[in-house]
Amino acid sequence: MKYSNLLARLLINRDNDVMYSRVIDLSRLLRNRSVFLFGPRQTGKSTLIHHRFPDAAFYDLLEADTFRELSARPEYMRQTLPSGTKTVVVDEVQKLPALLDEVHLMIERNKELRFVLTGSSARKLMRGGVNLLAGRAWVTRLHPLVFAEIGPGRLLERLNRGSLPAILDSELPHEDLKAYVGTYLQEEIRAEGLTRSVENFSRFLAVAGACNGEQVNYTEVGSDAGVPPRTVREYFQILEDTLIGYQLPAYRKTVKRKPVATSKFYFFDVGVANTLLKRAEVLPGSETFGRALEHLVFLELRAWIDYSRIDLPLAYWRSRSRIEVDFLLGDSIAIEVKAKPRVTRRDLTGLLALAEDLPLQQQIVVCTEPR
Repeated sequence: MKYSNLLARLLINRDNDVMYSRVIDLSRLLRNRSVFLFGPRQTGKSTLIHHRFPDAAFYDLLEADTFRELSARPEYMRQTLPSGTKTVVVDEVQKLPALLDEVHLMIERNKELRFVLTGSSARKLMRGGVNLLAGRAWVTRLHPLVFAEIGPGRLLERLNRGSLPAILDSELPHEDLKAYVGTYLQEEIRAEGLTRSVENFSRFLAVAGACNGEQVNYTEVGSDAGVPPRTVREYFQILEDTLIGYQLPAYRKTVKRKPVATSKFYFFDVGVANTLLKRAEVLPGSETFGRALEHLVFLELRAWIDYSRIDLPLAYWRSRSRIEVDFLLGDSIAIEVKAKPRVTRRDLTGLLALAEDLPLQQQIVVCTEPR
């Protein structure tokens, strides 16, 4: 089956996924403000919105007729909104940023009206001088499924398939991942007009897969991809702006041991990273199992920070002598990931070294110990 057909099947079935109970509490957020809900395609934004707000007025900008009508006459939404409507959803709002002026006007005229504005890319909104409603809407993000939504017993599935709902429960997960990576990621870039050469970006994307969970060397990536280091920086920024990846900064406040300063990069989903890496099946005890588990823990932490709406930086720490701790929450919680059933003192070297420099409140080891 061609990638385009697989992608079409994914998009057609996007609202027929198994309905998971999502952690994000949009209703609580809407009691205070309207909401920008960002997240990559297939994270379940539309499914969630339809489930949580079945009575909302819904405008899907992926529908050609809706897009044509609102792009020609943004006031059409205000003029046709049913009386008494309390919640309005605009899906994929980044496709029509000019519509936000109309949203702003409607919020000003009706203080009780709430908008949920979803998008799979924040780049046009954040970088184009677009009206972001001057604080009248909060920004939040929907991540792929997390442990609290899936429950125990599916770790190996997630390390192989990732956590996008439609792919996690797919009968053909690897084919669907190929469709997602091979078509959607590149088509999204083309549709957004984010780069002059899709071919250059495609080569970069293949090389960027090898950077997942690693310190990023722009010169080396550029050499492998055949593009200048400056372009590599722009491409990584595009991945962040389109919600496809994250930079994980290095923690630099230690004194006794000189820290490195180079950031790491993680893709937003383990399955997507596996596909870009052409990684074979992830099996317990393998090196790929450890890398995938570390990646998954990072994504769980990233989602917890966003869903909890706490201002707590996430970083990693590595000394110049190559002692490392996988994750550091703020200045006081250190987390090490070990994909092994028996943890010894040797595995705690990074945590113990960091504790000599920082007054850590908690030191956590994530592992596969049976007890």
